[in-house]
Amino acid sequence: MPHQRKAVPIEALDPELTGVSRQVIGAAIEVHKALGPGFDRDVYVNALTNELASFNIPFVKDHAFPVRFKDQEVGRATVGLFVNDRFVVEPLAERREIDGVDRTALRAKLRAADLELGLIINFGERRLKDGLVRVLNPDKLGGASDPDSE
Repeated sequence: MPHQRKAVPIEALDPELTGVSRQVIGAAIEVHKALGPGFDRDVYVNALTNELASFNIPFVKDHAFPVRFKDQEVGRATVGLFVNDRFVVEPLAERREIDGVDRTALRAKLRAADLELGLIINFGERRLKDGLVRVLNPDKLGGASDPDSE
């Protein structure tokens, strides 16, 4: 029988972090409402970064974090958006379900960056909520057991 993981409630995260992540999700919803699915990823990234800037939410596009192994840098892990120096957003624009591979890749980037939270936002879905996944870094959760909450 497969191991069932318990969901980590959003309340278990830092309230400031969840507040900013909710603002980002709200901005993504506005972008998706206005544009709908069907455009290239860059269109959504540009629209989303315009929205974030209008809310004075700091971000860096295509930010690279060092990947370390035995105290040596062995590569770089690039994320779509590094937001508020606190979490990452991976925007997608594909008509497909977000799967375990997507979650695992983002979790690896969270570990490299030593961050708690990442969002995958797939603008390719008809309904944005179907393309929105919160991914947590289990190394940062202080005993919580679920790296995937949604």
